Amino acid sequence: MNGQELVSSSPRHPRIASDANHFVLTFENNRFASELFGQFDQNLKLLEQRLHIDARARGNSVVITGDVLATNQARRTLDYLYEKLQKGGSVERSDVEGAIRMAVAADDQLTLPTMEKKAKLTMAQISTRKKTIIARTPTQDAYMRALERSEMVFGVGPAGTGKTYLAVAHAAQLLERGAVEKIILSRPAVEAGERLGFLPGDMKEKVDPYLRPLYDALYDMIPGDKVERAITAGVIEIAPLAFMRGRTLANAAIILDEAQNTTAMQMKMFLTRLGENSRMIITGDPSQIDLPRGVKSGLVEALHLLNEVEGISITRFKDIDVVRHPLVGRIVKAYDATYIAANEEASQQD
Repeated sequence: MNGQELVSSSPRHPRIASDANHFVLTFENNRFASELFGQFDQNLKLLEQRLHIDARARGNSVVITGDVLATNQARRTLDYLYEKLQKGGSVERSDVEGAIRMAVAADDQLTLPTMEKKAKLTMAQISTRKKTIIARTPTQDAYMRALERSEMVFGVGPAGTGKTYLAVAHAAQLLERGAVEKIILSRPAVEAGERLGFLPGDMKEKVDPYLRPLYDALYDMIPGDKVERAITAGVIEIAPLAFMRGRTLANAAIILDEAQNTTAMQMKMFLTRLGENSRMIITGDPSQIDLPRGVKSGLVEALHLLNEVEGISITRFKDIDVVRHPLVGRIVKAYDATYIAANEEASQQD
């Protein structure tokens, strides 16, 4: 190889030898290199599939050949993941997928000379005592940064994009930091027509089936015994949308999930509950509205009315942001295409 060998001044980075479209990365720690490449080099194979390059392991080195844009993306992906291992993290398939997405997105708005100088990937993250979550798509990155920046954040888009999970994670982080005194979880119980009094059990038992996704995320962020104690003490509060009227919610992280199933009046009532030193996160999917025919979704109206309001951030996820099984993204895309076509046909008939 004719390329000039470049040695990073930082021991955190691998040694690099390169030419126009050819990289050799040598990693100092053999164990980390093995974890980075994956069992049977599965992570390198994923790089090859996603970036259309050739990546071959040789001991604790990897030879990367391909288009200059793609090889730079591969280098920065591996560099980021190697640092993650050095910091005590692990590298799963989802981590590789996320790093590739971020490397590609970071290059979209850059010229080649600028892109080649961009040495490191940076991804937003949410940390609690139990878990650290790192953005896996550019939209997740933007959403997580909006959660830190804005007092009211809308996260809208299809299932599997992480909008609710990240909202709960951010609320847990705020609670641990002492930035808020409580977490309030709410979700419209459309199937029960909001007549929760007819359901058996106490308030928590009445709404548990509707709030299960929020509970699952909470238990992922906070040890189970602490979640139970926090609920008992009122630090984590279950507040059905039907019973929110008249309250002022101060010093709290407030989450409204499945907001597409609120009416316009319910949404206005909920948004105006925001009190001093509180953060409000509203999540939903406008393509999955379960309201009776002819009833306008409060989420759809709010997105239209509040789009330019200062202090409010709106993050819109798409099918490419789905971080569950890859098949979920293709399913969402197929349904969205049908949904759009049906709307266009209805518009033409009107």
